[in-house]
Amino acid sequence: MLDDKFLDVQNLDAGYGRSQVLFGVSMSVPWRGGVAILGRNGAGKTTLMKAIVGELPLRGGAVSLDARDMGRLPTEQRIRMGVGYVPQEHAVFARLSVRDNLAVGMLTNRDSGALDRVMQIFPKLGQRLNQAAGTLSGGERKMLAVARALLSDPKVLLLDEPTEGVWIGVIEEITERLIELAKDIAVVIVEQHLDLALRVANQAYVLDRGRVALSGPAQAVRDDPKLLQYLAP
Repeated sequence: MLDDKFLDVQNLDAGYGRSQVLFGVSMSVPWRGGVAILGRNGAGKTTLMKAIVGELPLRGGAVSLDARDMGRLPTEQRIRMGVGYVPQEHAVFARLSVRDNLAVGMLTNRDSGALDRVMQIFPKLGQRLNQAAGTLSGGERKMLAVARALLSDPKVLLLDEPTEGVWIGVIEEITERLIELAKDIAVVIVEQHLDLALRVANQAYVLDRGRVALSGPAQAVRDDPKLLQYLAP
């Protein structure tokens, strides 16, 4: 099913404890290309990612992948269906080597060539295979987290702040890799760097207080005079 609703989120409500964070959020992600989730801190971006991947239960609404409902499935089953996830924090196993972190990503992948392809995307990791992940630079840890997620062979890759804490020179490298990935799979990116996010994305959604306040083609969202209002602290 190759349409513009490969990952489909409809009227999603979610939150923590008694606090509701998301209110009727709807978004569609095509089978390939980039989608940016924008908004100020506290707008609900990370909550949306956690709800899609199954780390938070839905209070209402639906989430489907390739027309298959996954709103009640545990995270592990969603990953097996093709959802990859790189969280904002604690994205690597710090005490394990780079090699062992990548081995975790291979647990559900029987493709013997997958590791070589990931090494071609992030060649720096090939020079660090025996190094503890916790001793890598911030940029290298982000690369490792993305590489491990790719080894699960995702159809949709969710990235929460992939350049947070990363040196500016490495941000450009990560951006270029994500642009290339978005040619083959769906990439959903939460990112504070507006220019980066809209370079990767074809479509954009702007959250404000847990609701979709603005959406559309990336360039149209960039040009909308209300965008800065929704991104201002």
